[in-house]
Order: sequence, then C-alpha cells, then structure tokens
Amino acid sequence: MPHAVVMMLLIITASVALTYVVPAGRYARTKAGPVVPGSFHTIPKDFGAGVLQLKAGNDSVAYPASPLAILTSIPTGMVRAAPLIMMILFIGGMFGVLQHTNAVNAGIDRLLVITGGNANIVVPVFMIMLACGSTFLGLISEYLVIIPIALVLAERLGRDALFGTAMVTVAAKIGYLTSVTNPLALAVAQPLVGLPVFSGAWFRFATLAVFLPIGIWYVLRAPRGAGTAGAAAPRAVFVAEPFTGGHMAVLAALGLAIGVMIWGVHEHNWSNPELSAMYIALALVIAIVGRVSSREASQSFVKGMQGMMLAALLVGLAAAVEVILREGMVLDTIIASLTSLVEGRHPVFVANGMMWLQMVIDVFIPSTSGKAAVTMPILGPIGQLSGVSGQVTVQAFLFGNGLMNTLTPTSGMLLAYLATGKVAYGEWIRFVMPLALILVALCSVALTVAVLIGL
Repeated sequence: MPHAVVMMLLIITASVALTYVVPAGRYARTKAGPVVPGSFHTIPKDFGAGVLQLKAGNDSVAYPASPLAILTSIPTGMVRAAPLIMMILFIGGMFGVLQHTNAVNAGIDRLLVITGGNANIVVPVFMIMLACGSTFLGLISEYLVIIPIALVLAERLGRDALFGTAMVTVAAKIGYLTSVTNPLALAVAQPLVGLPVFSGAWFRFATLAVFLPIGIWYVLRAPRGAGTAGAAAPRAVFVAEPFTGGHMAVLAALGLAIGVMIWGVHEHNWSNPELSAMYIALALVIAIVGRVSSREASQSFVKGMQGMMLAALLVGLAAAVEVILREGMVLDTIIASLTSLVEGRHPVFVANGMMWLQMVIDVFIPSTSGKAAVTMPILGPIGQLSGVSGQVTVQAFLFGNGLMNTLTPTSGMLLAYLATGKVAYGEWIRFVMPLALILVALCSVALTVAVLIGL
C-alpha cells in the first residue's frame, strides 16, 4: 500500500476523473436539507469550460472538475473540515501535556497491577465502555483522545500499536454500527421515514449483544506483538511508574473533562469548536495540577500537535473528495443510479440491497448525518413499496454506514484514528477485513430476520 497521503491523492484524482465519466444531475432539496424523492433530473454538461478554468455548475449546466482541482480541492477540503482539523490538533496538544505528567503510564500500571496484567479482563472492560459510549451517546471523534491511552495500555500488555488502535476502533465502530440510541444517526434518519426517534431500540440492542463479544474476541486473538493475551507481563513493568497524588489529580481532571464534554455535546449541542476550546482548557488544567512549568507545558503542547499533523491532513484530504463530487454535480447521479437497483424486488433482497447501497454511498459521503439526509427520503418510499418497513430501512442504513466506515479510505475519522495510532491503512485493512466480512454476514442475517418478523 502507498503512504496514506499518496493514497488520498490517487482517490482525489479518481474523483476528478469521475466528473468526466458520470452524467451530471441533481435532486431538489427542501429548505431543511433532505432531498425530495422523485425529483432527480439530469443536467447538461459543458466539457469545454471546466477543463481550463474552475467553474461552478448550476441547475441549467454542469462542468466537470478541472484537473487543477486535484490540487485546489485540497485547501477547500481543509477549510471545510477546519473545525474537525483544529480539534484533532488540540487533542494532540492536550495529550502532549498529559503525557509529560506521566499520569497515564502510572494509572495504567496501577490498573494492571490490580488485574494481574490479564488482557482477558482489561480489554473486554475497556472495549465495552467505549462501545457503550458510541452506541448510546454517539461518541466517535471524542475517542481520538483515548487512542494514545490505548497505545500505552497495549504496550504494557506486551502488544503492538495495531492492537491498541484496534481496541478503540473496533469498539467504537461496532457501537456506531448498532446505534441503540445514537442521537447523531437516529435523530436524522428515523424522522425522515416517519418513525419516532429511538424507536426499535430493542432490536438494535440485540445486535449489540451479538456483535460486540465477537469484536472483543477478534481483537484478543489478534497476532501477538511482543506478549501473549491473557498472560501477565513481567511485574516490574507494572510497578515501574509510581502512582502519586499528582497523578491521581491529573487523571481525575481528565475524567471530569470527558464527563463535561459528553454533557456539553448532548445538552448544549457542542460541536468541534467548543470541544477544541475544551481541550485547550484541559491542557491548562493538567499543567497546573500536574505542576508542569509554563515553558515545558508549551513545548509539550506544540510537540503533541505535531504528532497529530498527519491525522489532520488526512481529514482535509478526505473532505476534498466530497468537494469534487458535489461541485462536479455527479454525487446525486451516483445515488440515483444505485437506488434504482433495489426498486421492485423481494423485501429480503431490498433490505439487504439497501445495506450494500449504503456501503457504496459511504465511500462518497462518509458523514453519517449527511448520508441520512440524502438517502433516507429516497429509500423510505422504495422500502414501503417493496414491503420493507421504515424501521428496517433505518437498520439497513445503520449497518451499511457502520460497516463501511470501518474500511473506507475516504472516512476522515478512520484515517485520523489510524494516524493517531501510527497504523498504516494497508496494515489495518489486512487486520480488520476478516472481522468486517463476519459482521457483513451477521448484518445480512439480522436484516433478513427483521423483515421476516415484521420489525
């Protein structure tokens, strides 16, 4: 596999090429943003004007993306993703200060002393907590701050960076895949097909109860780094870092801050700018309670930001792909062509087809809420005409969204996870693909059951 930056440049280039091959078209949209079903129409494309200059299309004429867009789309994507990029950088800065205090190392050593270094105890508890945050609260970007902690935990267990990254990523993605009460997914998707928000939670909880143990088992059986899962590492490793009152104060501040962030997101609709400010404030608090000098704290903050630069860059590059496809006016055409494949089929086929359709669309629209706003108004009526309930349509959306967000290179958050964990994309795909195939099969069975029981 090429370097992640090179891979994203190749994907951006392919996106530009698609604007020349795929016909232009557009759905009408309501003022709130969702598309109007049945409103898709093609738009004539002027191939001459867009080749030599950048030109935006409109309802009467579209232009293919200029070859220059391979480069110009990058700063545009960086600007659009700026709030997330800044949050990622500030997370790195905060963790740089946290790392300087050695509180995380000392806390993890203490935990491993208590559990005897048994990964079969530590890893399941760790992953269950993260999955619950994702499936019930919709936490995903917030877990970027957890990955460095997971890397330290993996090292103490004698495992490699892939193991540490997988603990967080697999748990978070399975949580999102099931989305028992995930407000970010359900608050958008369910109303668009006429369902009360959070309805049908019992079925999604059943999928969580099946999928999560499989994910935990898969991570535990991953190829070993330097140690053995379930076996205690040498005790000297666990007592190497004394656990002091200062360490306890730093970790208490970290735990309190995470609670405040969850409260802010769900009670006051905090987004990336507010969370970024929270990470800056947390870095200051950690420096004070950890007794880090202003100079050392500043240097640690900058060094931490430098460590997240690749993650931030990849998020911007991923955003550039959607910029090209939207401005080239081919994104709606792709969606319209895909949805036509499932019309008028057997309900079981339609339900599973919707899941696969969502997986394909996820490559072009990784955003969960954005994908729901585009696809739910279209797939809802198709499902009704085919005998598929709105609840099953939402379930297919959740499955397709969660499955592909674990794999697609256009998911900025996945790339940020991997860059934070210093795991190459190719290495991740080789590791996670068998689990993804297992989950695809289980999701297909779950959708079939949902149709047959009349969910």
